[in-house]
Amino acid sequence: AQAVPGAPLPADAGDGAVPSPLLRQDEQLELLERLDFVVRNIVELRKEVEELRNGLQQLAVEIVGEVRTHLEETQRVTRRRRFPFSRERSDSTGSSSIYFTASSGNANTDDGESEGGYTTANAESDYDRESERESEDEVSCDTVRTVRRDSLDLVPEDESLLVLDSTLEEGLGQLLEQADRLHSGDERDKREGFQLLLNNKLAYAGQREFLWRLARARCDVWELTEDADERRSYATEGKEELELALQKWDQSAECHQWFAILCGQVSEHESIPKRIQAGYVFKEHIDKAIALKPQDPQLYYLLGRWCYQVAHLGWLEKRTVSALFEAPPTATVQDALQNFLRVEELSPGFSKAGRVYIAKCYRDLGNASAAGLWMNLASELPGSTKEDAESEKELEEMRSV
Repeated sequence: AQAVPGAPLPADAGDGAVPSPLLRQDEQLELLERLDFVVRNIVELRKEVEELRNGLQQLAVEIVGEVRTHLEETQRVTRRRRFPFSRERSDSTGSSSIYFTASSGNANTDDGESEGGYTTANAESDYDRESERESEDEVSCDTVRTVRRDSLDLVPEDESLLVLDSTLEEGLGQLLEQADRLHSGDERDKREGFQLLLNNKLAYAGQREFLWRLARARCDVWELTEDADERRSYATEGKEELELALQKWDQSAECHQWFAILCGQVSEHESIPKRIQAGYVFKEHIDKAIALKPQDPQLYYLLGRWCYQVAHLGWLEKRTVSALFEAPPTATVQDALQNFLRVEELSPGFSKAGRVYIAKCYRDLGNASAAGLWMNLASELPGSTKEDAESEKELEEMRSV
């Protein structure tokens, strides 16, 4: 009241007279509300500016780090070319670039680099890594060496390779059957399956069916591990192995599928810009896998999850996407719903998590009756994975609401 200017007093007013306010009481309240609204907007604007500033600083750090990494990898490629050892590399003219680049230049023909100038995961010291792993896998390969030695002793030299190849092929079939069985088991079985494949890597590292199963086993132990460094190691090694495999087997749906999953697992330990970039890579390889294997429900489930996450990007993530990419990823809840329904069409009751996602999509679209129906259908399925257990928690939260 003291801040409101008063009307001038008449000349004959006494000392006890009080000036009357120029604004009525309702006008004063309206003015105060407007001032309060302005103050709130200023505070919110200040927060947004601070978030944007932090995001730009982080982006600058990431750019500097990527440039430094690129220079270091280029130097390592140069050093690797000086080794007096001839290395065999599988050429692939059909595989597209795995990394997204800022320019659309021609593919670099240097051994250590992929399209757009990014170095591949094979760039640094494959020779050193393989030398170390040979000593680690020495014990597990006694059987292979015994077969090789016996074959060389009992048959002529020109027939030894044929005997060895047939023996390895028979052993590979049994190994893959055992790996598939262990993958479908409990936590202990999955760890045993990973160790089994890892022990036989030296013998079958050049086999496509073996490599994508090894990548799948790395994904299994990644989910079972709590330590962040171990998880990063499993995902990174699997991604590097499949990156090389895709150069040779670009028409393998399984290689594309598990490479996409590993890219997503690696990105969970990265910054927002790298997670968004990994999202592009994930979508690219899932689309390729679907084109090669259109009747696989797992692929549509993965694509549905991607669509749902893109449809629910936060404010900062959307700003980062707009700043980094000319064509930001677009997807709606309706897109996610169609993919999850496609899963049920191909394999009814495929997963508990899939039905929970369908219920969430209907909830977001405002269809409460359909959401309730799919919540009940999800409750009918048992939870067999860690993801199913998390979905059960979401189901309980949805019921409470």
